[in-house]
Parts: sequence; C-alpha cells; structure tokens
Amino acid sequence: MALALTGLYQVPVPRQELAALARRAENDFAGVPTGIMDQIAALQGRAGHALLLDCRAGTAAAIPLDPAAAGLTLLVIDTGSRHALADGQYGNRRQACAQAASLLGVRSLRDVTGDPGAPARLADPSLRRLCGHVIAENDRVLRAAELLRAGRQAAIGELLTASHRSLRDEFRVSWPQADEAVEAAIDAGAAGARMTGGGFGGSVVALLPADRAGPVRAAVTRRFARHHWPAPRYLTAVPSDGARRIGPAS
Repeated sequence: MALALTGLYQVPVPRQELAALARRAENDFAGVPTGIMDQIAALQGRAGHALLLDCRAGTAAAIPLDPAAAGLTLLVIDTGSRHALADGQYGNRRQACAQAASLLGVRSLRDVTGDPGAPARLADPSLRRLCGHVIAENDRVLRAAELLRAGRQAAIGELLTASHRSLRDEFRVSWPQADEAVEAAIDAGAAGARMTGGGFGGSVVALLPADRAGPVRAAVTRRFARHHWPAPRYLTAVPSDGARRIGPAS
C-alpha cells in the first residue's frame, strides 16, 4: 500500500524511510508495538538471500540463502492459530526487555550481546530469563549468518530448533500448535524448525531436505489430527525480491 501510494502521487521515498513509516502506522494507528523486521524484509528483500537486520545500526545486509540449490526446502507451516499481537502479551515482552536494558544501563539488550553474564546482574528472575533469551538469540542470528556466508545452509537447522525451544521455555511466546509442529517436523527429518513472528499464534518455518517435504507435511498433519486441531496449511518459501509494482502505470 505504501509503495502504491507513493507511486500514485509520485512522492519519492527511500525504502528504508518507507519501512519506518509503515512501522509507525502499525505502532500509532493499529496499536501494535511491532519492530521493523517485517517492513524491512518486505521492502528490501533480495532473491536468493536472507536479510541480516541490525536494529541498532538500522542496516540490512544481504546474506546468501538459496535452499533449492542446496537440496533443501523452507517449509512454512500455518498452524491455523490466530496471530494476536494487540492483546498485550507481545507488548509486555517488549516492555520487559526495555526495563531490563535500563537496569543494565544500556539502550537496548542488543548492547549486551556477547555478554552471557549480563542476566545475572538482574535481580528479577523473570527479567533474567527474558534477557538471557535475547542475548542467546542475537548470538544465534550472528552464527547463522556466518554459516550461510560459508555455504553451510543445512547447518542452521540446529540453530532454528534451539531458537524455538528458547522462545518456548525462556521468552514464553510460543503456543501448543507451534510446539507440536516443530517436534513433528524434526521427528520426520527436518534439519530444524522454529516458530516465526511475534508469537502467540501464526506459523512455523522448517528447514528440511527437499525429499522430506512430503513426509514432514504428513507427520505434522497427523500430529494435529491426534490433538483434534484443524489441519495446518503449507507453503514453500522462496527467498525473493522485495515488494514492487508488477503492472504498468495507468
């Protein structure tokens, strides 16, 4: 919508600035305290690459990611659970992280990445747990970028799974359908899987050998049926270019 409006009225806006405006729309008008990851990914995506987004520096670097070339598939599993970020839980996590950063004397927890001892300096056990997750997650992101740069795409699977279990146990933003989808996918041969997004509903992304796509789908569907949940939906994700106009100007 932002691209359409700026194109229609011939208002040139750099994509990074447009992403910030789109985030403001969500924060100020929709009332959802989101970050800027989705907007940057939508506007600055590059085919055959992931984006390494550093929110502290405001930079996004393209990192090679071509699952098909490595005989892999990125499978998105839509769990069918409502993705609700405006109900306060997502905002509570962001507020807690800001509080932890303030107590540690830094602007954000990004500034204590690489300092595993930082959580111990917090008296509140809940803040220690959340802070520990964020520090570990930032480290996992940087390690994943290193593996992708080295062409070791399958190796990031273990990081995806570790990330999910930390989101489930430490940050506590997962939900039952996501947990079951992750475990079923791994049991069926996925290299790794994790929930994606802000939590409390939505989708799981699994990295798996291309020839395991059918068995993984079947295993997750069976797991859902066992719990009497509606069947999940599936989508093969392909790292692609960002949003763009696909039709001629009228």
